[in-house]
Amino acid sequence: MGDITGLLFPLAIMAVFFFFIIRPQQQKQKKQKAFTANLKKGDEVVTNSGLVGKITKVEDNFVTIQTGQKTFLRFLRGTISQEMTELLPKIQLGEVVDTNVEK
Repeated sequence: MGDITGLLFPLAIMAVFFFFIIRPQQQKQKKQKAFTANLKKGDEVVTNSGLVGKITKVEDNFVTIQTGQKTFLRFLRGTISQEMTELLPKIQLGEVVDTNVEK
């Protein structure tokens, strides 16, 4: 009986660790992978470095973003952090304060 009780506590700790740390991280990675796979021309996006622009060209591993009138930059797909197509007009009008909104 004492052996089962001694084993129960470490198993409970591992279960809590899995459900509160590992599983949410796996879901976040899966969501980000699906997001980067579905990038398309015309999407307004933000890179990991905070650069905002519109996608003008999508290749296998690269995305070309227009940041100004004649400024085009190439980024790896994985460096795109979030889509801003619907959120950017609201930010410009001052309607949205917190842009760290999970969909």
